[in-house]
Amino acid sequence: MSAQPTVTFIGFGEAGAAFAQGWQEQHLNLKAFDIKTQSDATRTEMLARYEQFGVKGCDLLSDAVADCDVIFSFVTADQAHLAAKSVLGLCRPGTLFFDCNSCAPDTKRASAKLIEADGGRYVDVAVMAPVHAGLHRTKVHICGPHDAEAHELMQLLQMNVTIQQGDIGQASATKMVRSIMVKGLEATILECVLSARKAGVDELVLESLDQTYPGFNFREKANYMMERVMVHGVRRAEEMREVALTVEQLGLDNHMSKAIVEWQQAVGEMKLDPDFELGPEEYGPRADIVLAALQNDGSTKT
Repeated sequence: MSAQPTVTFIGFGEAGAAFAQGWQEQHLNLKAFDIKTQSDATRTEMLARYEQFGVKGCDLLSDAVADCDVIFSFVTADQAHLAAKSVLGLCRPGTLFFDCNSCAPDTKRASAKLIEADGGRYVDVAVMAPVHAGLHRTKVHICGPHDAEAHELMQLLQMNVTIQQGDIGQASATKMVRSIMVKGLEATILECVLSARKAGVDELVLESLDQTYPGFNFREKANYMMERVMVHGVRRAEEMREVALTVEQLGLDNHMSKAIVEWQQAVGEMKLDPDFELGPEEYGPRADIVLAALQNDGSTKT
């Protein structure tokens, strides 16, 4: 492998673009393939994104992965296994395949079998924080039989990587179980704030919660978490379906995970403008946007 590895993204959405942005100063050879370039409705947008972040966009997946050293798979959770299947027979032997998608451990183990049988080196990667703050230095966990080689390459790429002991699926399990709390807190705060707002007691409720949990700042968190669900709810719902599958495969009831899916999906599907001009604690106007949309949608929630 050269001192400056060739990096290919499969999927170039929020996460891929954030990593590419962080790597701009390293002058890496970055390539990407995203199925959105195959649609007339989204092709222009994707080509502009490639150019913005110094990435060579490829119309064919085979061109993107043929001579790369490492693949970063950043697709939606429901497409993760398909993305792994799509590179079979296209890569050089020994290519590292970093599966960074939010999938159930069994999904990653199934993908690993395909990549390994094809001569590739599969690495279970769990992205453990929002990508916009850390960019390519966002904390990630990795595991699997190629963790040492993956760790060496990630350090070369100036990434914030932790090797997690265990077989493929352990890093994913950490991310999946953590998401019950992360995405669940978003859904719980959403239901709490919207209900309190409708009842006219939101200020009292949040003040009481701040007294119970000092330092959390429920106004600020409510505002931020509502924005995340409004903008990314559909993608988060897809991840939570994988979380629900993980819980089920562990032999536990997944009622909570399924409920989180419903809130994330319902609000995300409405494609609301969260009004990014609002101040950090102006949760009220943002809550009113959601409430108005739910009422117009005829939803019986809250």
